[in-house]
Amino acid sequence: MKKTCLLVGCCAFAAFADAPVEGCADGTVVSSISFEGLEHTNPRVVERELLNKVGEPFSVEKFNAEKLRLQDLDLFTEIEVSCRSASNSEFRIPSSELTYTLKEIFRWIPAPAGKKTDRDGLMLGLALANLNVLGEDIRAEVQYRTTVDPFFDKNEYAFYASSPYFLGFPLGWNFEFLVTDSYDNIRGFQENSILLDLDLDYKVLPHLSLLWTVAGRDLQDAAFLPELGIGFAFDYRDSKLDTRRGVYFEYMLTHVGEGDDSDSDCDVSNGESCRGMGGENFWEYLTDARAYFTLGKFVTGATALVRLRPGDVKFYDYYYHGGANTFRGHEADSLSLGVHEALLTLEERFVLLERRSASVAGVNFFYGVQLVAGLDGSLLWDKGHPGWDDYEGAVYGGLHLVIPALDRIRFEVGYSPDKGEPVFYFGLFDKVTSSRWRSR
Repeated sequence: MKKTCLLVGCCAFAAFADAPVEGCADGTVVSSISFEGLEHTNPRVVERELLNKVGEPFSVEKFNAEKLRLQDLDLFTEIEVSCRSASNSEFRIPSSELTYTLKEIFRWIPAPAGKKTDRDGLMLGLALANLNVLGEDIRAEVQYRTTVDPFFDKNEYAFYASSPYFLGFPLGWNFEFLVTDSYDNIRGFQENSILLDLDLDYKVLPHLSLLWTVAGRDLQDAAFLPELGIGFAFDYRDSKLDTRRGVYFEYMLTHVGEGDDSDSDCDVSNGESCRGMGGENFWEYLTDARAYFTLGKFVTGATALVRLRPGDVKFYDYYYHGGANTFRGHEADSLSLGVHEALLTLEERFVLLERRSASVAGVNFFYGVQLVAGLDGSLLWDKGHPGWDDYEGAVYGGLHLVIPALDRIRFEVGYSPDKGEPVFYFGLFDKVTSSRWRSR
């Protein structure tokens, strides 16, 4: 599904060493479960992620798995469990009372807002976010962002809201409202647009989800652009964020637009708005595949994002490659445009510093450091099948700082033999996440 540029999204970081389990032995029956440290979070938010259940034998393996599930909620910096013998247990065999101790991450955050795209560069601004509305793991955020070079040249106003559940059902949802005032110097047009987008993710089985997307974009000088899509995803990753093991496969079929807005009857003298860029009418076939394997401190990841779009695609929605979010071999420019795209990455990460929790002035957070190196492949073409002339390759390396709110800050240097000179890149979020943004 689409990933929006949430200030507060993507703040879980999976720790893969065995979690501390104080006094808990495998096979001991769980007589009760209690929680400590939940000041702002409803206990049911934690309970629905637990694999250890009352009346069942305790399992350290289950706890390590449920710890990753709880970290994916982006609500906690520390998660531990302890056991003590039950004094008045109804069970005739030894049993234990489980206590989960959780340290909550900051809840309200008035803070700088950041976004880094290949088209607009670094954008900064202000944001006000609540990471846990009503204690139900609902995120809500308002943002204003502008470019820094030059200041106030391009502007965005946004509202985001999301949650992995809806009224207690495993129906994840993500809502985005985005107003853009920005000149696109790559595709050559002024983008004054309003976007409304709702993405849904219904977990049918533990590793299978059905996906829906519905959106509408009002782009100045173009037709109104509705969007409706459906798909599915198989997710066997150990953690959704900073994955170390497992595979992910997603397929989406989306229809965009409803045809051209004819301006043959448009009379500018009467003050009518002639939508000169026209409308679109195309299908998008999206495949997003990811695989990860860990050996010690080395994490190997292979990802492929392929989007085919038969139909009428206008220039203002052409894909472009180049930059920290797409192809780390050169900067994006008007020579790297295409209707269809394929982005391929093979990356090796070395975990220099595992996740560590910290607290400053009562604000809980975590941090980690990773060294990275990899290969980027880019295919960008207009019609038919791609050829070798449409392919570019590059190598890159760098340092990633793993932090809350931005997931990670990426400092990378890429080199493409076709260009012959290294390029420094600064990026926010994981590249496989930022590649899915609408504004790239």
